[in-house]
Amino acid sequence: MPAPSPPSAARAVGRALRHRNYRLFFIGQGTSLVGTWITRVALSWLVYRLTRSEAMLGVVGFAGQIPTFVVAPLAGVLVDRWNRHRVLVVTQALSLVQSAALAVLALTDRITVAQVLALAAFQGLINAFDTPARQAMVVELIDDRADLSNAIALNSTMVNGARLVGPSIAGALIAAVGEGWCFTVDAISYVAVIASLLAMRLVPRPRPPRTTRVWAELRAGFGYARAFAPIRALLLLLAMVSLTGVPYMVLMPVFASDVLDGQAHLLGILTGAVGLGAVTGALWLAARPTVRGLDRVLVGAATVFALGLIGFGLSRWLWLSLPLLVATGAGMMMTMAATNTLVQTLVDEDKRGRVMSFYTMAFFGMAPFGALAGGAAAARIGAPATVAIGGALTLAAVALFLRARPGVAAAVAARLPRA
Repeated sequence: MPAPSPPSAARAVGRALRHRNYRLFFIGQGTSLVGTWITRVALSWLVYRLTRSEAMLGVVGFAGQIPTFVVAPLAGVLVDRWNRHRVLVVTQALSLVQSAALAVLALTDRITVAQVLALAAFQGLINAFDTPARQAMVVELIDDRADLSNAIALNSTMVNGARLVGPSIAGALIAAVGEGWCFTVDAISYVAVIASLLAMRLVPRPRPPRTTRVWAELRAGFGYARAFAPIRALLLLLAMVSLTGVPYMVLMPVFASDVLDGQAHLLGILTGAVGLGAVTGALWLAARPTVRGLDRVLVGAATVFALGLIGFGLSRWLWLSLPLLVATGAGMMMTMAATNTLVQTLVDEDKRGRVMSFYTMAFFGMAPFGALAGGAAAARIGAPATVAIGGALTLAAVALFLRARPGVAAAVAARLPRA
């Protein structure tokens, strides 16, 4: 009798989609994220058009993400206590309201930078609850824990597929009808994710009665992440990458407009190149059958990200900048997704929400400080030099992580069933 043939590459990449709840989540969230990326590109273009200030791009980036840094640890405790599904329904509904407010203000020509700052901060506050809840809930959406790493990689594919599609749509919409309609499309897209969440059939997650106070649980979560060396090393690497590397995104309008001499459509092309690389990297990760060896992938991906930033900062030629951005996008996404998978593999279930809130702090929470510093540096030494220096600092962070990598590999191997 012939041996069964191995699953096709397509089935291997999409195996988490066989779980109904995850499939609903993937479709709804994917639709909404296209709208989110349309808004991100439109908002950055709007701010730069109104101010012509690199520093103001950094300030808006800071305002949009600093609430996540401040509130995420407390949000993680509450996510461990609350129903994560209900939290997501509420956060998506509030995000719809935020995008609708941007749309009304822009379409009536009353929008100001102060209003943009306030609404960006409001979205940052929403994200402080939404991101850890979404990350922690992935486990509840799949019935087989063996598919967890695939589900996380598919999440990254979804996010970065939206990064590929959304900016292209944004560039066309901005050029044709202005930023206001970008915000309108985003508001409508939230209907899809809310509908998908309401259509899910979830088994209630057992939540033991809490006998400790919120602040005591917060301290316990910090103590756990600090004392568990592999998780600590992973979060520190992600925080440094976010602080020194990721802020290049807030300076992208400067590259599109001034460095490479283009308009809004070029901003969409540059951001889309990042998305193309990120999707490619995410699909490669999704096809991996196991988390074994993911620590080595993490080091390689973070190194590619750093070198891509250095090259992009030094480039003045569009046809060199585009492939460098593809490499940068692949490296950034694979760094983020590999860290997520490793942390989710290592964390104890009763602390998952809190630790994923620290993941949120490390990636999204450190970015505002990087955006603020990057905007100020770009105003003094220029965007290209700022991005290249950020890449060099990211490379230094990877070198520091190499000392902790064997411990991460050993901890992951201890969590996996023996072959």
